[in-house]
Amino acid sequence: MLLPALLASLTTPLEAAHADGGDAARMDSYVLPLYAKAPDLTELRQPNGFSKLQRLAGTEASQPFLPRETVGPAKSYAPLSAEDSSTPAVPTEDTLAAAAGPVVSLPEPSHSMTPAECVLGLGTSKFYVKSRFAVCSGTQMNQVWLVNGEPVGTSSFDVLAIGTIPKNSRTVTVTYYFTDFTAAGTNDAPDMGITTNGKIAQSWPASVKYTQGGVAMPATRTWAQLLESGSFKHMVSAAAGQGSAGARTDSEFAAYQPSVEIKAPPGWVVTNPGAHNFFMLPPRWDKAAYLPSKTTGAAAFSILPTLQYSTAAKAPERGVALHIQKAFTKPFSTVPPTTRKDFPGQTADAPLTRLYWDSARRKDNYNVSVYNCKKYFGAGYTQNNTKECDEYPFQSTYEGAARWKHDHLGERNNFSVMPVKKAENGAAGILLAQFYDNNRILDGPDDGFLVRIVA
Repeated sequence: MLLPALLASLTTPLEAAHADGGDAARMDSYVLPLYAKAPDLTELRQPNGFSKLQRLAGTEASQPFLPRETVGPAKSYAPLSAEDSSTPAVPTEDTLAAAAGPVVSLPEPSHSMTPAECVLGLGTSKFYVKSRFAVCSGTQMNQVWLVNGEPVGTSSFDVLAIGTIPKNSRTVTVTYYFTDFTAAGTNDAPDMGITTNGKIAQSWPASVKYTQGGVAMPATRTWAQLLESGSFKHMVSAAAGQGSAGARTDSEFAAYQPSVEIKAPPGWVVTNPGAHNFFMLPPRWDKAAYLPSKTTGAAAFSILPTLQYSTAAKAPERGVALHIQKAFTKPFSTVPPTTRKDFPGQTADAPLTRLYWDSARRKDNYNVSVYNCKKYFGAGYTQNNTKECDEYPFQSTYEGAARWKHDHLGERNNFSVMPVKKAENGAAGILLAQFYDNNRILDGPDDGFLVRIVA
């Protein structure tokens, strides 16, 4: 359901009048940040009245095209945001403790998003990532109507693009919402054409073929039609079997580009025609024996998901969460000791990457961890088999304790070990395995994830 303010904006009559037409009537179109407060008609009529509008348009033009957390081939295709994407609020300790109970289970990532959630999420960032199956962004389209060079009217509307993927589905749906229509002064906004286009700008491999559904792109609607209907959907899917030949994981990556082009109504001339590209969404299709839906595969967005562990008193993984918290906040107090500790998994610049196929390397990670637990906590660190050697980064990641043996870039002691209760270590392992499945984490450098400790 739309927020009340948005719903009201879709039903409020426009204040509109018609110009006489002719070459003297023109419309300037600007793309602004979603929450920009554009100058009104009175301000535009003042000396240098267009300066603020042009500055706002310049700000939006300099915005990045992809979320900072983008991973895989799309990461190097277009500029990434310098800011972290907005994400859902972290649950409180009371909520986490109540939810923990006796069952070790990770919540299913969200596969849906409402316009209200998108708008709220975009209040602090260019992108809102509810999960790697539900992401959104948006922008403001602003128009100034001029006769003989003098501003006589204004109009604007917002565009939201919400990308969602159902569980275990290969269909990516981008729903476009057109909201917050406003108009003032003399204008022909109701007859203005708005052409929306959503397309795959790049594919990896380049040979991938797609099936499209929903509204055929490009889709042209008038302001009046969008004011009445408000939204439409565009679907894109890629069949399995189009990934790299011989690869253990059949994966196809893409950059999806939404754009909007403003077309002047009869009697007016638009001064800057052409499609305005906003931002990109990075979908991915995959199929692998170690992921759910083994026979058909599914889709996700190539955006780093975040594993949350809790230090709440009743959290079953508490001991592991406290260990990772120490590694993040007091890295030089962890063992083995070294002066060059910089634990990955905290930022999009240094994510963790899943290690699945190389079982020998996983065993190496385990052996190095156990060796150091015995070295620094004594041979009896298990305390009669009530504790286990916990390691961070995880044994099931390329960044694990033995990275230095397999990767010349790996620092020898850039990991931490600590004995933790056996039950808590086991619970953390169960949650990690569920996280891998729920988020379809791929083996190797084309995917990854982050870790967040909540209290």
